[in-house]
Amino acid sequence: MASFSVEDFVGNGVLKDLLPTLLKEGWDDVPTLKIMNKEDTDAMNMTQQQKDALEIRSYLHDRALLQYGDKLEASGKCLPELLSISTVDLSSQFGMKRGHVARFVDRTSACADPLLKSYAPLTARNRNSIVSRNNSNFKSYASVNSRKMQASSSMNHDKPLEQSLADFKIKDDHIFKGIVAAGPAEPRACGCVQPPPVVDSVAPYSAIENISVQKLTPEYKIGMERLVKTKTPPMKASELWRDKPAVILCIRRPGCIMCRAEAHQLYAKKPIFDALGIRLFAVLHEHIESEVKNFWPRYWGGVVLFDRSMKFFKALGGGQLLKDSFISGFIFNPRAIANYKRAKATGSEQNFKGEGEIKGGLFIIGREKSGIAYQFIERNFGDWAPLAEVIDICSKLQNQQQSQEESIKTSQQYE
Repeated sequence: MASFSVEDFVGNGVLKDLLPTLLKEGWDDVPTLKIMNKEDTDAMNMTQQQKDALEIRSYLHDRALLQYGDKLEASGKCLPELLSISTVDLSSQFGMKRGHVARFVDRTSACADPLLKSYAPLTARNRNSIVSRNNSNFKSYASVNSRKMQASSSMNHDKPLEQSLADFKIKDDHIFKGIVAAGPAEPRACGCVQPPPVVDSVAPYSAIENISVQKLTPEYKIGMERLVKTKTPPMKASELWRDKPAVILCIRRPGCIMCRAEAHQLYAKKPIFDALGIRLFAVLHEHIESEVKNFWPRYWGGVVLFDRSMKFFKALGGGQLLKDSFISGFIFNPRAIANYKRAKATGSEQNFKGEGEIKGGLFIIGREKSGIAYQFIERNFGDWAPLAEVIDICSKLQNQQQSQEESIKTSQQYE
């Protein structure tokens, strides 16, 4: 099973002894470790055996097969050699189950992460003069990334945020309405059941700024306890994006396979969001401690919040909770069934604990009081906000922020 625990990722093989050095150099979480390229591994003086182990474990993590990491690494074979082994030998030599064998040999797995890999060279070029990612490494990376995105973007900084984002078009059967997006509204049960309506307008900032939330988990780092033992006091939601923009992922149910898969694929892009100066938060509307433990850091390694009043979820529905029944929303909904199959292909596990009819979604919120830049509504069970769209809008926020800061500096120089 995929996990964002560094200990689970490196296992008990040759990477375990390298952990202190990796942490010292800022490679301190799983998404960051997975974007290491040849320049980075050479700079770390990794042996060929360690490089092979990292490649194997990154491949297994993409396919939720980390449980076989130690055995595959102990074979002494590199990843291409392992992929050339027959399915029969994979089963007999490494004890792989038939379904896991199929996922292992499938090079086009739904868990694969080509978008994240494409950012690795930028990271490597900036690590040469930077000691720790927590200092200026990712600031430098973000600067390079911003210039790259800015060059290819047609965004006009003189336009208001809403108008700039309204110019952005999306594909893949999603509907874009200004800064509100939702999954397609397909008829259900041969047209006998209509999909629930969704709001056309983004939620007002006043609907979310004073929401009281409680932090259930911190951002995962190696060596910390799996949960915060001392409950933190409630805080105003506006504190989350006071200094940086934030992505708020509203989870319908943390034990749901579709919710887990969505959370995993979003958090896997953490290095990109770090580079853009965007914080990531997951929000639950129900606190079942065992479910939080099973969700974090296995599927989500970031901060998990509890929204007792469900106001984030109400904001998605225009002031009311957006709900759907299992029969009409899933059994008679081909789109939801397709979403389930997509999530199943990632190898995530599931359970049926908790309330699962309250729909979730995603917000992208600008820094301070600049407002909600983007709102995605889970119309069908298992709808995901398109990652390319989320990243593009986050880059627009970063570009706008940099433009505003440059304007302020320029005006100050002439005062």
